[in-house]
Amino acid sequence: QVQLVESGGGLVQAGGSLRLSCAASGSIYRMNAMGWYRQAPGKQRELVATMISDGSTNYADSVKGRFTISRDNAKNTVYLQMNSLKPEDTAVYYCNAQGLTYGYGPDRIFSSWAQGTQVTVSS
Repeated sequence: QVQLVESGGGLVQAGGSLRLSCAASGSIYRMNAMGWYRQAPGKQRELVATMISDGSTNYADSVKGRFTISRDNAKNTVYLQMNSLKPEDTAVYYCNAQGLTYGYGPDRIFSSWAQGTQVTVSS
């Protein structure tokens, strides 16, 4: 199947920056979308930013103008550049990838999640 490995989380002061990376590996025939979600304590997981295969992006209103999602299609890797971080950005950030694997039938469709990386922004 498809595995995702994240890196780049950590502790940063308010106003600082972090860059998250997520690399996908496995029997990937086509990557349709990659994106980032986050979950703060006591809250539901929410979309942060996504990018589909044509390069179109979608951002949560709370991060527009501060976060930038990008992809290296050759490496099946997605990045999240986070600038002007705020304490309310503190959460576990999860990478998600959706697409098709090699093979036949409905089992080709995948939606994989990474293990999550902690981002903590201190005030």
